[in-house]
Amino acid sequence: MEHSSIELDLKGEVCPLTFVKTKLYMEGLKSGEQLTVIFSSESAASSVPKSVKDEGHTILGIDQEDKDTWKVHIKKA
Repeated sequence: MEHSSIELDLKGEVCPLTFVKTKLYMEGLKSGEQLTVIFSSESAASSVPKSVKDEGHTILGIDQEDKDTWKVHIKKA
């Protein structure tokens, strides 16, 4: 069974807006749905996963695509 992931592109955004936008988007998802958030900020790529995990969601992985792009894969609780 294939799980599709929705992408949220937050390149160019900075903390704390990156977490606020991620959190608001997560609220619209159903339990078990996956979201991939794309960041261009290394600080967002490290702080947002911690905050999302504190909210009870699961971090499935973090991929660094290139020197300025990170993808954070989240599964909604």
